Amino acid sequence: MSAPGFDAVGRAFAPDALGKEVRLHGWVLRSRSSGGILFVVLRDRTGSVQVTARRDALGAEPFSAAEKVQAEGAIEVTGTVAEDRRAPGGREVRASRLVVVDAGQPFPIFSDQTEEFLLDKRHLAIRSQEHVATFRVKAELLRALREFLDGEEVLETTPPILSGNAAEGGAEAFRIDYFGRPGYLSQTAQLYLEALLFPHERVYALTPSFRAEKSRTPRHLTEYLHLEVELAWCDLARLLDFEERMVCSVAHVLAERRPKELSELGRPPEELLALRPPFPRLRYDEAIERLEAQGFPVRWGSDLGTAEEKALTLEEKSPIFLTHFPKEIKAFYMLRSPGDARTVEAADLLAPEGYGELIGGSCRETDVGLLTERIREVGANVEEYDWYLDLRRHGSIPHAGFGLGIERILRWLLRREHIRETTPFPRTPARHTP
Repeated sequence: MSAPGFDAVGRAFAPDALGKEVRLHGWVLRSRSSGGILFVVLRDRTGSVQVTARRDALGAEPFSAAEKVQAEGAIEVTGTVAEDRRAPGGREVRASRLVVVDAGQPFPIFSDQTEEFLLDKRHLAIRSQEHVATFRVKAELLRALREFLDGEEVLETTPPILSGNAAEGGAEAFRIDYFGRPGYLSQTAQLYLEALLFPHERVYALTPSFRAEKSRTPRHLTEYLHLEVELAWCDLARLLDFEERMVCSVAHVLAERRPKELSELGRPPEELLALRPPFPRLRYDEAIERLEAQGFPVRWGSDLGTAEEKALTLEEKSPIFLTHFPKEIKAFYMLRSPGDARTVEAADLLAPEGYGELIGGSCRETDVGLLTERIREVGANVEEYDWYLDLRRHGSIPHAGFGLGIERILRWLLRREHIRETTPFPRTPARHTP
């Protein structure tokens, strides 16, 4: 729908539109005049169309006013849809009337500007066609994830993002003054989701998460959108099956619903349609052996970073699961592996082509004593987690869950060089404006 009395720009390309009068409004993408003719590319949320306006058709004064409209100025146009092979899309609107809503000032965004300048002007830079395509795909991704989870009977819930304790120990948590008491911006909704699991069995949340880590890499943000899922009666094998089905499902949906945007952004839709489960599994100890053979200075117990993950996945065509990590490098709530107390029942899903971790998941520890021991080992206050330990005292069951970074998976799906291109207003250690 468009505003009352106006047509959407996309209407000009309907099969029955030729020869019909349309009334459009939107923003000037670009314009030029030549010999008494003004050529304007007009855009709205449905697309763009060339508008041709003649001085003799508009009148001298309206034509002169229209010539002064800057890029991103706003106009209204009434005209007839005509065929023209030279125009983008093969059609144009021949204007009989053009009204300037706001001529605008010279638009400050143009080609070959520095990344820092574009970030300073992010509020304007996000009007670019590349950003428009990116955020249309992102919206589709969120819709597809919700559709998949609804189909799996996973209930959406609304846990808080303000907390009295740091879920993963506090080292990377943003601490705030909460009315004279310490508070934290949420790193994860997981602990609250585990509480919601017991009455509902299958739950998820889509919330902002915050990490106070000074990582300046192409895949880190200090604020990101976090999809987290908790599943009752679930072991590691079932968890990985769920994750790979979800990733394949949403990839196929994007390929089917947004093929134009995917192609424009450098990801052929057929590559996403080709994704099929199961994804390869690689144990941590096997990964260490492979990396050592490639000359990486790693050993058992090393936490794998961007370079190591890239080396493991650069030649892959589908994501891979990296499983069974040493417990010392993972969070306190992860279940120790049966038969090997050194490792936990955990897996990271690594994107192919070197894009790195997309999902982190694990089975959850159910033993109060082991949980208490691990909380102390990471240097946290056990008393602050007593409410969480309560969950193991009253009907504890086997369960598992995962967290997915929306911007990370979008970066891989769209082949974006930097994660900041996957969110309208990126938050990094160096930037929290505009």
